[in-house]
Amino acid sequence: MDMDRIRQIIDWFADAGLASFELAEGDDRIRLERPEGSGPVAVAPGAGPVASPVVPAAPVVPADPSETRIDAPLYGVCYLAPSPDAPAFITVGQAVKAGDTLCLVEAMKVLNAITAPRDGTVTEIAAPDGVEVEQGQHLVTLR
Repeated sequence: MDMDRIRQIIDWFADAGLASFELAEGDDRIRLERPEGSGPVAVAPGAGPVASPVVPAAPVVPADPSETRIDAPLYGVCYLAPSPDAPAFITVGQAVKAGDTLCLVEAMKVLNAITAPRDGTVTEIAAPDGVEVEQGQHLVTLR
């Protein structure tokens, strides 16, 4: 199942108002679950890590109103690049647009893209590559 098909299913699920949904197509399997009052939280294909739908980052208003602090929306392992031999998604001083991928957080073999909530410049990368992060832990700061 390709990512476009997965995104279509997730978009449909977001509007359907269902608590959970499971689909099998050949050897591929996808399961979406929604805890009360929230959007889909899990995409669990049959095996191996896959890219998941975008997980909105949890921006926290820091003391400096010109900064936006991006915290981990869930527990997992933080990756600053799409693969070990690829360049990092961001560097300090880099300009980013709203929706740009800042890092990935892998939870239960699902890679969750953490995206910029607004346009800005990266002023801090607080989470090292390949380390476990807690839900709410500081990942990136934008100015």
